[in-house]
Amino acid sequence: MNDYDQRVNELLVHIFDEIMVTEEKALQVGRFADLSISEMHTLEGIGLYESRTMTETADILSVTTGTLTVAIDRLVRKGYVDRQRDSDDRRIVRIKLTKKGKLAFRLHLKFHTLLVDRITKPLDESEKNLLLRALTSVSLFIEEQDQRYLKNLHKAELKAERNGE
Repeated sequence: MNDYDQRVNELLVHIFDEIMVTEEKALQVGRFADLSISEMHTLEGIGLYESRTMTETADILSVTTGTLTVAIDRLVRKGYVDRQRDSDDRRIVRIKLTKKGKLAFRLHLKFHTLLVDRITKPLDESEKNLLLRALTSVSLFIEEQDQRYLKNLHKAELKAERNGE
């Protein structure tokens, strides 16, 4: 890796780490200290206005419905999420944010709004377009890698099943 590539890598890793740490600190010192970053991102996946099914939310978050169920159990106990059976089809479970959940969502959204504003405010239109193209490229790469690792994980699970593990 040349010096430029090394610096870009260092900045990407640093930015990712610092965003996660800062989000965690904001939760720990605030009114929502009982929420983890993972739980906050689950609230984001549920969304602010409409109720969603567990399956829809699991797809949005790229987790299994089993993983989501564990998270939702905790969030219901903490008072951030309401869970109800669908009135038309009792097999379907719908989830939505409570008033407390919506407040936590909005506070977290404010952090992201400030972050985006800080990054984009000093940029002119061509710089904004360049930033958007660069971030889109990074996002596509991460999605491709995620899918690749998911396929490899699935293959390993199938192999283990065939071998009786």
